[in-house]
Amino acid sequence: MLSANINTVMAGRKRKAGDDDDGSTYRQERSGSQESNGSGENYDRMSASPANSPAFLSRQLPNPSSNRTIKRMRTSVTGRPLTLPRLLETLDAQAMRTVLRSICERHPEIASEVVAIAPRPTVSSAFNVLNNYESTFRASFPFGGNHSSDYAYNRVRQALMDLLDALGDFTPHFLPPNESQTATSLSFLDGVTEIIHRLPVWDNPINNHHKHLAYEEMSKAWTLVIREAAKRGAGIQLQGGWDQKILKHNEQSGGRMQGAVDELRSGLGWMGQTGNNQGQGSSDMGSIRQQLLSGTYGANMPVRVGPW
Repeated sequence: MLSANINTVMAGRKRKAGDDDDGSTYRQERSGSQESNGSGENYDRMSASPANSPAFLSRQLPNPSSNRTIKRMRTSVTGRPLTLPRLLETLDAQAMRTVLRSICERHPEIASEVVAIAPRPTVSSAFNVLNNYESTFRASFPFGGNHSSDYAYNRVRQALMDLLDALGDFTPHFLPPNESQTATSLSFLDGVTEIIHRLPVWDNPINNHHKHLAYEEMSKAWTLVIREAAKRGAGIQLQGGWDQKILKHNEQSGGRMQGAVDELRSGLGWMGQTGNNQGQGSSDMGSIRQQLLSGTYGANMPVRVGPW
């Protein structure tokens, strides 16, 4: 009897403790009691209940990645201009020159720095530019018809002026004292004079004024270079047939470069026979050139004694 009372008290305490821990102890006690009594009816009922089933404690937590999509962090994409090096890569030569010219016009101090830093133009680079102007001039002629007529002249006049302006701008660069090498000056003048020879002769004499003026300017340029060359080694730099080239240019220009021929004769007295007597003069000049190159020129001349 005493043991039954003790069991009743202990059962009450266990039930009270089960209430404090959400009834889990009580359910375990009832389950154990039912198993010990061999009755599985109440156990099956409790197992079927979602709220009271012991399997509820062994459920796995849901995987967040299976229920929602994780958003990636993306950098903001927006338009922006090209950097200066990439922008310069997209510019062709003409666009680059246009940009540089515009900057120099806005900032004159930059223009002087560009002139100081830029490589010195060579005869080859200068003729690359001049040949482009000449090609543009040739392409400006109308198809068919008379290419020496007033109509053709009016069609190509602007291109002709551009070509002549380029000749006038490049020529002083290759003249002394800006150009110290006489051979460079002579080579440039020879090529430029050939360009002038190729200019058409127009039916209207008035339209030929620009070509005649160009010949006069070239004659002055040749005169300056010949005078400078005559000061160096008695004109030895004019060897190599330059005298003949000058005579030929004067002939093709219709005598409009006579000033250069006169300077050649006055500066180099031993070449005075060039001109009227072409055949004899050429042989005499060849003989004199050989004497100059061998150092025997003037060896057979009489020696003067006393004041000159």
